[in-house]
Amino acid sequence: MAKSTERTTDIAWQKIFQAHKIDDFKFAKQPFLISAEQIKAATNNLEPRILCKQDTRESRPKVFQEQNLFILPVKNGEYAIVKGEGYVDIPQIAESTLVYRSKLDFELETSKIGNSEMQHLDFAYASSLVRTFMQDDSLVLTIRGRKYTPDEGFSFRVGRQILEAKSVQTEVDAGYEGRKQVVLIEAKSSNVQNTIIRQMYYPFRQWQHHTQKQVLTMFFEKYEETYSFWQFAFDDVENYNSIRLVRSAKYEIR
Repeated sequence: MAKSTERTTDIAWQKIFQAHKIDDFKFAKQPFLISAEQIKAATNNLEPRILCKQDTRESRPKVFQEQNLFILPVKNGEYAIVKGEGYVDIPQIAESTLVYRSKLDFELETSKIGNSEMQHLDFAYASSLVRTFMQDDSLVLTIRGRKYTPDEGFSFRVGRQILEAKSVQTEVDAGYEGRKQVVLIEAKSSNVQNTIIRQMYYPFRQWQHHTQKQVLTMFFEKYEETYSFWQFAFDDVENYNSIRLVRSAKYEIR
């Protein structure tokens, strides 16, 4: 995030906290609910979607960092400011880079054009690397893009705080269905150290509603020539913070 943008976001959230006396709010048992309209009113119509995009710990406004807060969408046009740990570390993979031989018998020339996370993930799938890491040859691409969580919603907790999400927009970079499982992937094309748990948790809860198959979550990153995978699990479905790293590996495709 550029310095000028950071400064604008910091000032905007200071105004929001002052307008709604959020500094005096007791977060111990419940989150602070705020609407997009309230955000606009306190900031002279700044875009709530931009102000609420806090994908890493470091991208949070200063007031959030100082008070150990993070923000989650809970309904269309409504957000919850929550006290606690909203992020999960993406640890460096200590094991050596594995050389992977693509299953393709020809070279994909078009995959070299550009540098988007989507195209890197598509190349990893086309080379059968996704299937190899997940040890599932039956996986096929079936999910992509923006959808909404179920209208009836789902509840979950962060510490002692109970939240409910209804009809919240989610985005899955790629989802693969196999005979016995569904694999959801959040992809990045930069070297990140942490990410907001919501990006894996909301789709995980969403797709559990639609299938009886096991739903697995993954984080993918292409950095320089290395393709890295981290598989995560939620030990308690209703506990946002029960996320756990299952395994990881990094590859070079040849």
